[in-house]
Amino acid sequence: MNTHKTWTERAIHALIFEVLAVGMTAPVLSWVMKIPMAHAGLLTLMISLVAMTWNMIFNSLFDRIERRWHLVRTMAMRVVHATAFEAGLVAIVVPLVAWWLDMSLLDALFLDIGLLLFFLPYTFVFNLAYDKLRASLLKKRTFAGM
Repeated sequence: MNTHKTWTERAIHALIFEVLAVGMTAPVLSWVMKIPMAHAGLLTLMISLVAMTWNMIFNSLFDRIERRWHLVRTMAMRVVHATAFEAGLVAIVVPLVAWWLDMSLLDALFLDIGLLLFFLPYTFVFNLAYDKLRASLLKKRTFAGM
């Protein structure tokens, strides 16, 4: 069974992940920060575009490391994957949030920590569900092609 992911599949994976994330976080950010929904929505959309790009790059690199080192996606490896992804995203997003909301980098970091408390489990659960669904679809395709 071919488990290699194409760039098209990576783009679809990232798009689904981000559409769901924006839909959940924009209203909460608007309410918590007491900012207009349009302002929160634009911020979450910008973060989403950065995250989609990072998602595709990070997962491509992670997959290469997995193949080269013959790693298996155990639960511990999934925790490493989600944590490393989010750590990289924090480094990119904090300056964007500070600029957009006209706040200090420290305040933006605290806000991002709040978002991280949502995104760590969301990333973990989303990727686990995605991988299980993908494996099931690939298995059905393999059996249908026999």
